[in-house]
Amino acid sequence: DTMQLKTYRKASGITQAQLAELLDVGQSTVCSWETGAVKIPSDKLPVLADLFGCTIDALFGRESKDTA
Repeated sequence: DTMQLKTYRKASGITQAQLAELLDVGQSTVCSWETGAVKIPSDKLPVLADLFGCTIDALFGRESKDTA
């Protein structure tokens, strides 16, 4: 699965620096997350999902399964 963080960030019009400030991390950390060099800490995933109005699965490029 491909991390979709960059896609969601750009679609929201947020820079790496702005996202880093919102999450209280360095811009280089956000860059590392986007390239997949470093995994996003589990405590940041719900924050990112809420920020971008998506699911954690969607951040990882997983299609949602319709359970109905």
